Amino acid sequence: MKRISNIKWAQYGVIVVSLLLMSSCSLFDLELQENYDYKHKTLDPNIGISARKFLENRSYETTENPSDTVFKWMRMGLEYAEISLEELDKNDRTFIFLHNEAIKTWDAKTKKVTSGLFFDFPIVTGVDGTGKPMTRPATKWEDYNKEDVRNYFLYLILQGNYNFDKLTISNKKAKTLLPANTVASKSSLLGYLNDNKGFNQEGVMYLRLVNNNDLAPIQINDKTTNRSGGYITTNGVVHVFGSKGNTTVYPF
Repeated sequence: MKRISNIKWAQYGVIVVSLLLMSSCSLFDLELQENYDYKHKTLDPNIGISARKFLENRSYETTENPSDTVFKWMRMGLEYAEISLEELDKNDRTFIFLHNEAIKTWDAKTKKVTSGLFFDFPIVTGVDGTGKPMTRPATKWEDYNKEDVRNYFLYLILQGNYNFDKLTISNKKAKTLLPANTVASKSSLLGYLNDNKGFNQEGVMYLRLVNNNDLAPIQINDKTTNRSGGYITTNGVVHVFGSKGNTTVYPF
């Protein structure tokens, strides 16, 4: 897995100096490098703001920050699902944030969605003669059943602290805000997955470290690894998902 890539050190003869400089990379540099995948280490993971403010600062364009909109599609989804951002102000929680690429990756050449949640949970347009669903990728949140979207985002809010230091290579079971026995509709392919339930029937998520390396990423439900993580907010912890090639968080 790539860590911090495409960094060129010019004429530093001492390896120790290079390592020290590398450790000074900011936790906020989610989008500074085009080929960026994953980053965990930081000098100070405390970002000094709430999870809600973290989302707001990096979702919609502002005069102060017109180009940093990496959580735009996540915020649009929360609004469509009518989930108040006050949920991101509550204490003692772990928040799974979705980078735009976790939701949809748009191929400008083919003019199609090629990966992300919109691609992996496509909209069902009908059923063929064998009972197999026929689908197309979603292009907007409104394509989905609103209750399904709401339940999906509830699944991404965990009760308690599940930062790196609380996890091992063995799966840890975490209770989410998703009610037990929630079943997804058949309006998208999600409703045909996980034995036609779509969601974990206990309303829980499993998290673990991929390996014992100090830079090991977090993996959810033995499927998806984080893009960056360990952001300590004033009310909890944020992990960001949406690495290229490993984008979608499955709710089971």
